[in-house]
Amino acid sequence: MNQPLKLSVGITPTGQTPYSAWIQTDVLHTLQNPVSNHPGEHAWITSVQVSELYWMLIIKEIRTAQTQLRNDDITRACNTLERVVAHHEPLNATWKSIAWMTPADLLSILSHAVSKYGQDTALQGWTYRQMVYLLGIKQPEHLQHFASQPARWKQLDDTLAEPSLYDDVLAFLHRAGLPIPRTNEHDHRAPYTPRPEVENAWREIYADPDKYHDLRRLGETLADIAEGFSTWKHLHLMATRRTFGHRAAYFGTEGISWLLPTLQELPFPELWTVRSTVGEPPAICPHLSRQQGR
Repeated sequence: MNQPLKLSVGITPTGQTPYSAWIQTDVLHTLQNPVSNHPGEHAWITSVQVSELYWMLIIKEIRTAQTQLRNDDITRACNTLERVVAHHEPLNATWKSIAWMTPADLLSILSHAVSKYGQDTALQGWTYRQMVYLLGIKQPEHLQHFASQPARWKQLDDTLAEPSLYDDVLAFLHRAGLPIPRTNEHDHRAPYTPRPEVENAWREIYADPDKYHDLRRLGETLADIAEGFSTWKHLHLMATRRTFGHRAAYFGTEGISWLLPTLQELPFPELWTVRSTVGEPPAICPHLSRQQGR
């Protein structure tokens, strides 16, 4: 006979409700400390803090997926990575909360923040940088920014030297019998260099979705993650265009020029280059036929 589910009931700390104790709401709502009198600064701080929380959530999910891939648990790894795709939706939506800002709004806030703390950007925050390293975009030059935070410098240096998510994916494909060299043979600190044999492996996976159903699911999930990541960077660029224009922003560099190259930092590169050769195109392109018929 099935027994009824019994839940043990804890003791709520004095002065708390179970919800406030669990979610730490009393602490959470003390963490927004405006430095200006602008009525929108609280929205700015909250939006950025939410982004920080989602970046850390994504880091934890990637770490979990790496462990699952190393254990050859492709089903759970895909489930975990699909949560990363879902996390990018609210993360990217945070830009809507501050889309009302004009240059006058933002600069009146940042002038006070720079006066009190100095100039910086979220792209040089340690949480964002660790996520980027885990996605396989290894750029050692950014470590110098964290010299004043020795513990964070070491954390990032360790992450830089470890396999990225993509390294673990390729190692899994190698163990699955696909013709990919062992990924532990390359320097994990160095920027990833696309390889034709990796593109060929993805082409083989996409050419036979029945045989490689789980691997195709993995590939499409990685593509979704890369797209969500790139969407955030595009929204950041557009917000910079709206609130800074072409004036100097980050460390004296013109903001748009500083951000534009980051749009080319696309994780899992062979998953994108292989798209040009997957599938059978028409023998003659209809568009080309119309041009030749003129």
